[in-house]
Amino acid sequence: MINTTVLLTLAALCGIWAAVSAVLLTRSLDQRGLTTPFPFIRLFLFRNLGRYREITRSETGNVGPLFYSYVISINVALVLVMIAVAVRISGL
Repeated sequence: MINTTVLLTLAALCGIWAAVSAVLLTRSLDQRGLTTPFPFIRLFLFRNLGRYREITRSETGNVGPLFYSYVISINVALVLVMIAVAVRISGL
């Protein structure tokens, strides 16, 4: 039996992981001279993801690890929430 509380807790942890990755990604861009005001991190998140991907790819030839850290964690959180909703609806 899958407990929806466990799934939602894991989803929340993945969401926190994504938020930390976004802040670290923004800090990395700030160190490169592309500043984002702290209150607007959520507003400029997709712009910063694109910039980080382009900059790290041009510097090293590969996309930086913070990009994948954010993308994977936010997608895992989404999948876990969808599974929790499906389990709750099905009554397992």
